[in-house]
Amino acid sequence: MIDPRAVVHEKAVLHPTVKVAPYAIIGPNVTVGEGTEIGAHAIIEGNTTIGKDCRIFPHAAVGLPPQDLKFKGEHTTLSIGDRTIVREFATMNPGTEGGGGKTVVGSDCLMMAYTHVAHDCIVGNSVIMANAATLAGHVEVEDYAIIGGLTGIHQFARLGCHSIVGGGSVVVMDIPPYTTAAGNRAKLAGLNTVGLQRRNFSEESIKAIRSAYRILFQGKDTMAAALAILKEKPEYNFEEVKVFVNFIETSQRGVTR
Repeated sequence: MIDPRAVVHEKAVLHPTVKVAPYAIIGPNVTVGEGTEIGAHAIIEGNTTIGKDCRIFPHAAVGLPPQDLKFKGEHTTLSIGDRTIVREFATMNPGTEGGGGKTVVGSDCLMMAYTHVAHDCIVGNSVIMANAATLAGHVEVEDYAIIGGLTGIHQFARLGCHSIVGGGSVVVMDIPPYTTAAGNRAKLAGLNTVGLQRRNFSEESIKAIRSAYRILFQGKDTMAAALAILKEKPEYNFEEVKVFVNFIETSQRGVTR
C-alpha cells in the first residue's frame, strides 16, 4: 500500500506488496522487492535496488549521491539484500566510477540509527552496525561482523567475518576474521569466541582458530614467519584457519595487531 501523501515516481518499480508511509520520496530508478516497508519521510533515490522484506525506517536517506567531490553524476548503483533493516537517519550512498561503480549491502543486516555506508563499500550478510557507526569509502565488511556505536572505519579497510569492533573505536587497518578489537587506534583484544559458539562453530574449529591466533598474534615472530609456521601445523587443515590466513595474506592496508 502506498500512502497518497508519499511521492513515488511513476518509473519506480515497486512490488505490489510494498508499503510506503506518508511523505516518503522514491525516485525513478528505484526497485523495491516484495514485502518491504518504507517509513515516513524516508528518501530512496539513485539507481537503487532493495530486496524482499526489508524495513527502511523514517528519515533514512538511501541512494543519494556519494559524498565524493570526484563524483560527476555518472551511472553507479546501490543494492541492498533481503530482510535488511535500515533505521532512522541512516545513510547509504551508491558507488563511484573510480571505485567500481557499486555499493553493496547484503541480506539480514541491521543498520542502526545514524549509521553511514559510503560509496563503493561492500557489506556482507548478517552485519550489524550500531548507532552512528560509519564506513568511509571502499570499506569491505564480511559476513557476521559487528561494529560498535560511534566507530569510524577508515577508507579501504576490511573487517573479517565474525569480527567485532568495540564502540567508539577508530579502525585504520584490517581487522582479521573471528577477532575482537577496540580503541583509537583499534588494537586486537582476543577472539570472538562467544560469537563463534553462537554460530555453531565446532569446538575443534574454535581450538584451531585459537591456536592460529596465538601463533600469528601472540608470538615474537614476524607475520611472514608466523604464517610459515602455521602452515606447517595441523591447525592449517581447518578451513576456518585457511580463511584466517588468506585474509592476512591479501591485506593491503596491513592487519591490526
